[in-house]
Amino acid sequence: MIPLIFGEAGENYKIRKIGGNDKTRRHLCELGFVLGELVTVISQHNGDMIVKVKDARIAIDRDMASRIMV
Repeated sequence: MIPLIFGEAGENYKIRKIGGNDKTRRHLCELGFVLGELVTVISQHNGDMIVKVKDARIAIDRDMASRIMV
């Protein structure tokens, strides 16, 4: 498992674990980041990412991306 922040653009990853406190995990879940879901890295700039999850493009910052383990 690696943090999503180390993901390569254009690659698909399966979410294995979501870290952080309850509020952070709940927020990520509401955005579609749930265990077993596929996430595609669209682009990355200084750790901030644009990803595709559940047919939606979502921008997440470095902190959030580091809590998603793939």
